[in-house]
Parts: sequence; C-alpha cells; structure tokens
Amino acid sequence: MTDKTGFQIAQQDMLFALQVAGAPADAQEILADLIAPAARLAEAELAPLDPIGDRVGARYADGAVTMPPGFAPFYRQWVEGGWNNVDVPEAWGGMGLPVTVAAPLMEGWTSACMAFGLAPVLTQGAMEVLLVHGDDDMRQRWMPPLVAGTCMTTMALTEPMAGSDLNLIRTRAERAGEGHYRLFGQKIFITYGDHDLTANIIHLVLARLPDAPPGSKGLSLFLVPKYLPDDTGNPGPRNDVQCLGIEHKLGLHASPTCTMGFGEDGGAVGWIIGGEHQGLACMFTMMNRARLATGLQAVAVAEKATQAAFSYARQRHQGSAQRGAPPAPIIAHADVRRMLTDMRARTMAIRMIAYAAAVAIDHAHSAQDPAARHAASERASLLTPIVKAFCSDTAIAVASTCIQVHGGAGYVEETGVAQYLRDVRITAIYEGTNGIQAIDLVQRKIVQPGGGALLSLLDEMRADAEMVTNSGDAMLRACAPLLLAALDSVATTVDWLLTAESSLNDRLAGATPFLDMLGRTLGGALLLRAALQEPGPATPADIGWLAAAYCWMHLASVPASGLLVRQGASLLPPAD
Repeated sequence: MTDKTGFQIAQQDMLFALQVAGAPADAQEILADLIAPAARLAEAELAPLDPIGDRVGARYADGAVTMPPGFAPFYRQWVEGGWNNVDVPEAWGGMGLPVTVAAPLMEGWTSACMAFGLAPVLTQGAMEVLLVHGDDDMRQRWMPPLVAGTCMTTMALTEPMAGSDLNLIRTRAERAGEGHYRLFGQKIFITYGDHDLTANIIHLVLARLPDAPPGSKGLSLFLVPKYLPDDTGNPGPRNDVQCLGIEHKLGLHASPTCTMGFGEDGGAVGWIIGGEHQGLACMFTMMNRARLATGLQAVAVAEKATQAAFSYARQRHQGSAQRGAPPAPIIAHADVRRMLTDMRARTMAIRMIAYAAAVAIDHAHSAQDPAARHAASERASLLTPIVKAFCSDTAIAVASTCIQVHGGAGYVEETGVAQYLRDVRITAIYEGTNGIQAIDLVQRKIVQPGGGALLSLLDEMRADAEMVTNSGDAMLRACAPLLLAALDSVATTVDWLLTAESSLNDRLAGATPFLDMLGRTLGGALLLRAALQEPGPATPADIGWLAAAYCWMHLASVPASGLLVRQGASLLPPAD
C-alpha cells in the first residue's frame, strides 16, 4: 500500500489535465498554489480518518447522529483553512475562485476520504441555490452561517415509495402566514441529514402545496432548518425536524444516510425558495452541481485505487520468468501490467472528462459574448450526465480491478482496497441513477434540442483526430483511425436518434450503451489531445499520457457498440 493519498501523488496529472481541458491560465496558476497545501492537509489529517470512519461509522442513538472519532475536529480545521468557500463569491466572504479550481480540490478531499468529501458538496450547491433563487432576506440570514461553516445543508427529495419519480412526492406544505409554511412528511436516503459537525443544518425540502398542480410541476422548494434562528440569527428553538434513523450501507459508513421526519409535532417551519410551484427548477441548480461532484468522487476513488494497485504490484513478489530465478515483483508480469495500464488510462480519461465539464461551467458564467455563454452552457449541460454516469461506471471497474491486482489480499478488509469498491459503488446510484442519466442525455440533451451541442463536440474531436493523424509519433498515428471510426459510429447513431426511425422505446433501450459509447469516444479524444501536448513515458512502471491513450483506443471497442444502440429494443425480450 502507498503511504500517500492519491491527491498527494496525482498533483501534476491534475494540473496538466486542467490545462488540456482548456482552463484559463490564471485558474491553473491559482490551483498550482493551492493544491500542494491542500494535499499536505489531506495526507496528514484526513486520510488517516478514512479507515476509522469505515470501521466505526456514523452512530445513531436517541434521535441524534454522532460522527466517527476525529471527523468533527478535522471539519473545524478544514473550515478555518477556508476550504469551505473556494468558489463562493468574494462579496459573501469566499475566495471567489472558478469551478475549475474548486473541482480538482474537491477530487483531492475525496481521494483522502470519500465519506468526508460528501459533507460539503450539498452545502456548496445550496449556497448556489440561495444566490440564484433566494430572496435578499433569505440570503442575508443564511449565507453567513453557511460561509462560516457553522451550518451545513441537505437535499431532501426522496421519499418511501417515491425514489427517482418526483411525481410521487407526497410531503405536503401548508401556508402559515407571515411568509412561513409548515411541512409534513418523511424523506429517506438523506445524506448528512443529521450529524454533530455543525451547530445547525438546513434541509432543502421538495413538498407540495394543497392547490399545487399534479406531477413534478406542482413541487415547491422549502428551506427548513433544524434549529429556528433567534433574533441574532443564531440557532434558537428546535424545529419540528427529526432524524428517525440511519441506513446500514455497503460502504460510506462514516457518511450518515438518514430517514428524516418533518412535522411529527405540529409542522416543520420553512421558507419557500424561488416561488410556489417552482421547486424543481430551483432544485436542479443544486442537483447539477451534485452530479459534477459525483463524477469527481468517482475520479478520486479511481485514482486512489490505481495508486494502491501500482504500489502493491511493486512490493508483491511472486513467480519468475525463468526456472530457478527468484520471485519477481508482479508488476513484471504481462497480465498485471495490462491491468495497471488499463486502470491508469481509465483514471486519466475520466478526470479529463470531469475537468472539461468544469471548464464549460466556468465559461458559461464568464464568457463576454452571449452566444459563447450559451454554447458553453449547452456544453456543460451535455457533459453533466456523461460525467456522472460514465465516470462512476468507470471508477467502479477500476476499483474492482484494484482488488484483482491484490488477489486474495484484496478481498479481505485488512488490505483496505475492498473499501474503495464498497464506497464508490453508490456513485452509479445516487444523484439520479446512471440509467436516468443516459435517458437525460439522449432525450433532453440530444433529441429535444436537435443535437447541436453534441455535433459541435464531435467536430472538436475530429480536429483532435486530424492532429493525431499528422503526429510524428507512430503510436499516436496508430490511434487516429480508431478515433475516426469511433466518431463515425457515434455520428451514425446520432443520426438514427434524430430520425423518426428511432421510436421512444428504442431510444430508451439504447440510451445506456450510447452514453457508454460517447464517454469512451470522448475519453479517447481527450487522452490523445493530452498525449499530443505531453506524450510522456510508455513504460510499465510509469504509465504516461501516450501509453494511456494508446491503451484506451485499442481496448475500448467503440464502433461495435453503435450497432447495439441502434438495434435498441429489438435486442430485448417482449414486454408482458
């Protein structure tokens, strides 16, 4: 096992990936200044808490949740260092830095301890919701404690018997006068629904007013604090909000996943955000941020697993190439090198995809030209489901391969690598399952708008293929026909998606393989773009960008999957 976190080892890869993704030079310089102290803090203080949190877990007793030993002191240290407010506007006391700086840092905290890395994600998203959709009084009251780190936030959507189908939400809200509402209902799977890290917790709750129209269009979003503020803005009397229990999960044991009760004793007091029946639009502001964070969580665990596999493969001696020779490190064996190269390539690719989305988000906010801002917004919207789904599926595969590299030692908890797979498995499920992301990609991001954003992205990837074709490196040139074939397959499939020949049933049946195909094509193009700028070594001990790109393009059989997508529902048994 390595004695450093993935964050500590991967700093140069992170900085270079941000450069290749197109981040402005000033953002790269700022990240270069911040990443080293952040990595030192993560390695020295946070990473040691990860196995403790996994072993001890969050604990529930008498209606309250207690975090594992060490988490609360580290949280205070983390907040005092200003890490809570990297991309919060300076007007509200934050650093005011772009997402392209915040995203790699978020990856870094998660690489040290994914259960802790989850804690600030929803708070940062909630601050964006308040700044975009909240009124001035709400912002003045709640932004200061959020910025100060004395208050954290949850996203309370899911209910019993209403998982991803928001149409089935039954939590009700009643008007109580003077701008107040009272909420009644139960929410499940609420990340950090209760804990002892902060003095107060804000729940952003989707609920339905009595006169609301049916379906998701009738939902409203409410701010419901655990403690009501007193006249000075500090936590006052307890609100009618209760943690009813926590889940016993496959992984992320230190992250409390709570069942929350609202209105068990007269109604939980809340304030509406963004107007009545406008809750879904407000919540999507938070969800889109959370989906980028989920992709970054996946990258972080993939990096951590890859580093662990390399370290073990160098230390573990078994077998030899010649009779009578002493056992060799298993990294010398061809099949182990294959697994390690595949892990490295997958990790590099998904980091590039996630960072490309972060760059698009920043351009959507900062571009001076309205057309450029619109194009960047469309690009960010297109990439979000790919980041969430493709990065998480890929990281799960990387974590599984890490166990394989360790052999039997990987299957026992003492090694520590089994935790990576247990923790990262949730990334394909929460914040909208990966199947939902695929449907969102095909229907809402391609078919409904006519495919313009995707066609623009394909044009950029064709430009990458042209540069690879003209490269002076034979390994790179060998990848050009593979990328062009992948792009042709994607383009043919997109044409099919946009024609009347594809029924809704066919599109939905082929959505997941299409997202996978597009993710592998995009990952290959970005790896080749990076290899053109910094080829790096192609040796078993140090897998550089060139070797990663070559491995990715030759092992990711993208063109064949296009047929699978277009065959769609014909591959499925008939429905009863």
